[in-house]
Amino acid sequence: MQRLIAVAGFVLAGGESSRMGRDKALLELDGVPLLVRTVRLVESVIARPTVIGQAGPYQSLGLHSIADDWPTAGPLGGIATALRASAGLWSLIVACDLPYLTKAWLDYLVSRALASEAADVLLPLNLRGAEPLCAMYHKRCEPAIHRALTRGTRKVTDALLGLQLKTIDPAEWEAFDPDGLLFNNMNSPADYEVAKARLGGTTKQ
Repeated sequence: MQRLIAVAGFVLAGGESSRMGRDKALLELDGVPLLVRTVRLVESVIARPTVIGQAGPYQSLGLHSIADDWPTAGPLGGIATALRASAGLWSLIVACDLPYLTKAWLDYLVSRALASEAADVLLPLNLRGAEPLCAMYHKRCEPAIHRALTRGTRKVTDALLGLQLKTIDPAEWEAFDPDGLLFNNMNSPADYEVAKARLGGTTKQ
């Protein structure tokens, strides 16, 4: 059996991008597809992250990817797939549509998880609620999340009920993001225009 490493990294690239009207993972910021940009960011913290999603659309990007075990189950299915595939005691799991994440924040998130011996999930909190798509998951979460999926659960935070959660409050992560943008995702064309204005970018045809 492969010996577990400390931390594995995963980027979730599933979803229909219905509000965007096209695959947001391929939209460019500063000339780089959003998915590639996110993978490179995670890679700066954890070697060789894995993309969870359909391999076909992203094959030309040269990324290490595996198919989602639960392709119709939303982000929770991607998290379950990541934990099933993970060789790490901890897994850093992030969505591909969070363009304002930073290396300093991810470094901090990983270090906090490694210091949290009793936690099953290290979960940032925003004023809107939990941010489970930029969080740390311990390998021991896998059975509980799998059971939740088989019961029909699709909301990530519902699947985490009963697990030992350690949270990171806004006052703690705002040190890495004084503008409060850290967890803003890119769901709509308007979001994309804002991200381009802040980060640079062109549309991939």
